Amino acid sequence: MFRIWGKIIKNNKTIQDTVICIDDYEMSRTKKVYKALDDICNEFNLANPVWLKKNQEDFIVHARTRFTNDNFIEAIDFDYLDFQVIEEDY
Repeated sequence: MFRIWGKIIKNNKTIQDTVICIDDYEMSRTKKVYKALDDICNEFNLANPVWLKKNQEDFIVHARTRFTNDNFIEAIDFDYLDFQVIEEDY
C-alpha cells in the first residue's frame, strides 16, 4: 500500500489533514504521488500546486515537501501544505 499524509499548516498548527491510500500496484511511484496530491487538493478544495525544483529535490531526498504560497497560482490562507509519504510498497 502507498500512503501519503497531507496537512494544511497555519501558524504552526495543523488546520486540516488527510491520509490518501493507493492500492494500485500497477501504477508507477510517480503516478501514485501525483494522484495522491490531486486527491488531497480535491479533498481540501485547493488548486493543485506547481512542483518547483526545490519541491522535487526535497521529495526525492526526504519523501516529503512543503507547498507554500509560491507554489499556488491563487492566494492561499494558510502557511503551507505539507506532503509526506508515510508508507510505501516496493
